[in-house]
Amino acid sequence: MDVTNQTTVVEFVFSGLTDNDILKSVLFILFLHVYLVTIVANLGLVAIVRTTSTLQNPMYYFLSYLSLVDIFYSSTITPKMLVDLSCWKNTISFEGCALQFFFYAALAATESFLLSTMSYDRYVAICHPLHYVSIMTKKKCLSLVLVSFSIGFLQSSVQTSFAFTVQFCGSNFIDHFYCDIAPLLKLSCSNTFMCDMVIMSLIGFYGISSLSTILISYVFIIVSILKIKSAKGRQKAFSTCSSHIICASVFYGSVFLTYLHSPSDVNGRKSKVAAVFYSVMTPMLNPLIYSLRNQEVKKVIVQVIHNLSPFHTSFKNV
Repeated sequence: MDVTNQTTVVEFVFSGLTDNDILKSVLFILFLHVYLVTIVANLGLVAIVRTTSTLQNPMYYFLSYLSLVDIFYSSTITPKMLVDLSCWKNTISFEGCALQFFFYAALAATESFLLSTMSYDRYVAICHPLHYVSIMTKKKCLSLVLVSFSIGFLQSSVQTSFAFTVQFCGSNFIDHFYCDIAPLLKLSCSNTFMCDMVIMSLIGFYGISSLSTILISYVFIIVSILKIKSAKGRQKAFSTCSSHIICASVFYGSVFLTYLHSPSDVNGRKSKVAAVFYSVMTPMLNPLIYSLRNQEVKKVIVQVIHNLSPFHTSFKNV
């Protein structure tokens, strides 16, 4: 007779990224630097947007909230991963796992909605430039941000409630480096059909709706840009969208690589690599992309660096 272990799970054990001690040390140093750059770059971008008069428009308003989300999003996964890379046993409590998953799911959904909101902003700016100010009012921008956060955290509450009310009575070994839904539900010894349906419906809703908004917005944007007669005008219009296009492509591309991996992926190695890019690297890339691709942001950063340089200070004191 097959006997099932009915002991209640009080903690989970992560498989982690690797068992190689040398590689662990290398990854620890790498991801520590990535995390520090992520925090500094995003905080710096928020500070620049909030304190620079030339950046007081809806596009940068949404960008500042995207940076805030990236700070907390990265902090949900990376610090725990760094601790696990420096320890021999990668454990997390049941409550800690639920909390990590809640914020991870909430912030990921919020980021996807903010990216779709930013695409709508670009649509209004390019397709309806004469009405841009009257359409994208401060009240409307705040409402769009609040809706993004509300939907993100609401759907995450539902996901977490369903995911952590199933019965865990067998193995507590999660084949991942953080609490993600797929490897977590594999450990359940109860029927997870209803849980799977609810979670897949929620992910499908916010994933399809946000991605559809971005794609539809850019269809109209491309049509409007093609109608511009001058090559310089087309280039200027497209340049205002290029940073957002790259950030959205990186975000959704890493999502697809993370969750649509091949069944032949042994021990989920490819999905783990994709998950590292999705959860650790993407929050760092967003501010860097806007800093390098957006001319207005680049000018402000160059000016700030110039003002803070010792040569500039010495010159002023002469």
